[in-house]
Amino acid sequence: MHDTLLPLTEDQRAIQRTAREFAAAEIAPHSDAWDRDAHFEPSLVGKMGELGLLGMLIPERYDGLGLDTTSYLVALEEIAAADASVAVMMSVHNSLPTQMILNFGSEAQKERFLRPMARGEVLGAFALSEPEAGSDAAALRTQAVRDADGSWVLNGAKAWVTSGSHAGAILAMARTDTPENRHGPRGISTFIVTPDLPGFHVGKKEDKMGLRASPTVTLNFDNLRVPAENVLGEPGMGFVYAMRSLEGGRLGIAAQAIGIARAALEHATRYAAERRQFGRAIRDFEAIQFKLADMATRVTAARALLHATAAAKDRGENVRQYAAMSKLLASETAMFVTDEAVQIFGGYGYVKEYPVERYLRDAKVTEIYEGTSEIQRIVIARELYA
Repeated sequence: MHDTLLPLTEDQRAIQRTAREFAAAEIAPHSDAWDRDAHFEPSLVGKMGELGLLGMLIPERYDGLGLDTTSYLVALEEIAAADASVAVMMSVHNSLPTQMILNFGSEAQKERFLRPMARGEVLGAFALSEPEAGSDAAALRTQAVRDADGSWVLNGAKAWVTSGSHAGAILAMARTDTPENRHGPRGISTFIVTPDLPGFHVGKKEDKMGLRASPTVTLNFDNLRVPAENVLGEPGMGFVYAMRSLEGGRLGIAAQAIGIARAALEHATRYAAERRQFGRAIRDFEAIQFKLADMATRVTAARALLHATAAAKDRGENVRQYAAMSKLLASETAMFVTDEAVQIFGGYGYVKEYPVERYLRDAKVTEIYEGTSEIQRIVIARELYA
């Protein structure tokens, strides 16, 4: 189930093989233990950086690989099939903070941040959500006030920040309008926050159902002083930058979801051939065959839509609707396939001796973060009338 209906180039297949081999050697042997201990392995960041996996979409002039979107998504699926926790770190880093700096940052910001981020020396994070601003992200309350010296002072809390406890460059959204004169989404700016700035504090680490090896934390800004040169792009455009970047982020989460689903399908297919009941392998029973057929069909369809969307994106087309469709289909496929995999395993699927229960736990969040399935349906429906 590695193949796609849309043919890959030789270069893309080479990238796929490289990512698969890296995942098999460096990730898969440890994924169960990392999940059990909720352990984030920091050495992976450097190793993935050396391989180019953290600079796939960054141009070569900033030490990245400058690859096309499909190459990136193919590699990300391979990482996700081994460990979805590692994949979300890779997805967020490649899709959100690096792309925001690349697309909207100054040349000085690109020189300062993109090079070490491409090399895996600095991990990126994205801080939009807050305790009271999830799907309604424009309702965020973190306030930035400009000081007399030109720097900005931030106060507030950011929630659900992937890799926030280990990131060296965090793209944080804050209000730069005033409580007396709110401008809605146009009153939000983006700041490049580094953990060495005074007033930066890592708060609660979430004890999650899935993706347990990926640290998800609250970040507290207590009179956090951010220099003027760390403002990204134009003040008041931060929410626009975040929304545009999330289109690419949703493609990454779709690839993650497909990787989870593919791994579950592969395990279920092997198990059905090995497990015997009533004197024969359970793969011979029509009930199991129908499950496997439905699982394989959905994985193939989700991957085909994702790769077609990636190709359209690289052609410069508007893929807002298709990005939402890709995430919606892939995440719901991941939930369907992992649930069916547990059912095929029966009682053994419910215990940690086999990985399918982890796949099910990991799959659920793909329907939630970077835009819930409900938000994806809203985006899709609005585009029908655009």
